[in-house]
Amino acid sequence: MQKQKCAVTGLELNPEELIPANTLRKNLSDFIRKDHPLFKEDDVISKEALKTYRGKYLEEMLKSETGELEELEKEVVQAIAGEDILAENLAKDSPEQSTFGQRLADKVAAFGGSWTFIISFAVILALWISLNSLMLATKAFDPYPYILLNLILSCLAALQAPVIMMSQNRQEAKDRQRSQYDYKVNLKAELEIRMLHEKVDHLMIHQTQKLLELQEMQMDLLESMAEKTGCQFLPKNEN
Repeated sequence: MQKQKCAVTGLELNPEELIPANTLRKNLSDFIRKDHPLFKEDDVISKEALKTYRGKYLEEMLKSETGELEELEKEVVQAIAGEDILAENLAKDSPEQSTFGQRLADKVAAFGGSWTFIISFAVILALWISLNSLMLATKAFDPYPYILLNLILSCLAALQAPVIMMSQNRQEAKDRQRSQYDYKVNLKAELEIRMLHEKVDHLMIHQTQKLLELQEMQMDLLESMAEKTGCQFLPKNEN
């Protein structure tokens, strides 16, 4: 297959690696002409060059609306330019993303906030108090006011509180990551829809021009046929 020259990079490439310039959106074509004024509709551009300019065009559009781009917005621009997917599985953590202590903190916090823990703890307290008050009244190992029990409860609360806070911090980090992910997906969808609208408008204009050209060719053909047959071609009176 005969190679063609890219109007942007100047490289000769195979046709499957090139995109006709007349299929590009007008805004994107005008943006490319800022760097390459001789870029015309009958030229071709390589897919890699188009990918680069599509990313630059999106960055310029976002800067004009939001100011300086943040890291998340740059990731979205790169994903759109490279036609990548931003889908991620945030429901589960892989072992590489969390340490043993973090996973243990999640399990301890989950157990500490369950009815199993509440019922088990209530049963243990009832047995402790019953043993020291009734069954072992004369030889109680922790008589009233149950100083040993208070010490154990204090130690348990002192250990449980930071573990729960650790788990809450991990949950906040997950929520923050999820909100960033939602923002990237929503921004990518908004930009894709905007680009799709521009592309549809461009295609409608392009198709309308083609239809007008075909109509003119049909009119010329009818006139030539009428001249050959000796008939005068008259346009249809709409009134």
